[in-house]
Amino acid sequence: MLVTTTNTVDGHEINNYLRVVSGETVAGINALKDIGASFRNLVGGRSGSYEGEIRNARESALAEMVDRAIELGAHGVVGVDVAYQSLGDGAVILVSAAGTAVTFAS
Repeated sequence: MLVTTTNTVDGHEINNYLRVVSGETVAGINALKDIGASFRNLVGGRSGSYEGEIRNARESALAEMVDRAIELGAHGVVGVDVAYQSLGDGAVILVSAAGTAVTFAS
């Protein structure tokens, strides 16, 4: 399955736009990771635990979007956008991925 942020795919002619597909993941950050990130904020540097949680949430949202496209018989998803939003007190993050499911000419 081709997945791209662009509206076209070089070498592939889009012959049908099926519909918008999306995937969403809500990820919580546990207390131990939160303590580690707070310490990292004091001394500087990157928070690997938060980055890992966000990376996993993004991949999960993209996989869910692709699964929905496959259910429609799509060959690809174009115009993909990934969005991030903090929920509640900041201990939960929503990651959503959306794009247009398409078929390509044979």
